[in-house]
Amino acid sequence: MILVADSGSSKTDWLLASPDQQPRAFKSAGLNPYFLTEKEIIKILQDQIPELIALAPQITEIYFFGAGCSSPDRHEIVSNALSTFFTKSYISVDSDLLASAYATCGHEKGFCCVLGTGSNISFFDGEDIHDGQHGLGYVLGDEGSGTWFGKTLITDYLYGTMPGDINTKFKEAYHLDKETVIKNVYQKARANSYLASFSKFITGIRNTEYGQAILHKGLLEFVETNIKTHSQYAKYKCHFVGSIAYIFADELKAICEANSVHVGKIIRQPINDLLEFIVNRANS
Repeated sequence: MILVADSGSSKTDWLLASPDQQPRAFKSAGLNPYFLTEKEIIKILQDQIPELIALAPQITEIYFFGAGCSSPDRHEIVSNALSTFFTKSYISVDSDLLASAYATCGHEKGFCCVLGTGSNISFFDGEDIHDGQHGLGYVLGDEGSGTWFGKTLITDYLYGTMPGDINTKFKEAYHLDKETVIKNVYQKARANSYLASFSKFITGIRNTEYGQAILHKGLLEFVETNIKTHSQYAKYKCHFVGSIAYIFADELKAICEANSVHVGKIIRQPINDLLEFIVNRANS
């Protein structure tokens, strides 16, 4: 059996491939080693996917791709946690950017952009990814991400600059006050996921002038900061992965077209295409 995982900061999608059977899907919380310790990851695995852990003796290979897994020491945190349960498995840990590149580019050159809870971009040369200087996280970067949009909404609400009717809807939906926001952003873990959770509000105000203004500003900032700073951005297709890219694909395509960005695939999550790529590679 081959187990493939795609982990963001909010959730992890797991797909288990067995001979002559349909892949089985599992879900858990995000396992970002920038925010979680090895022990915390072990507890999440134990509590949230016990049925998958029960199959550990039968699993021979694990390919884990995750946010925050961009350096060897972060790889080790996740790998050690997985090896606690999957003692007989070969375990590979790599970044979520590589997962997105495999799922969208395949073996072709191109740019792969992530627009989900966070945002990032990499160039894929057909074999490896080249990160560049982006991916600064939710404090310094994450332009156009769920975190960026959530932060913008909360800031406008608390500053009182959100239009009156939309302000009322936001207040009724979340019942927020300054103290609650400060506590969740500055004192609790997973501040990025907390902020990103508010981005869902935009779907309900998508057709308003305010909603369109926020979408345009965030997506344009991503294009200008992350895509157009690459000297060859107009030469290759730009593929997109993530809930923000998928839900707001029309706005994203319009902004890309206006900026000479050639859009390729736009998929919500890479896990199915990723599993197909891994299995085909193993059988080739």
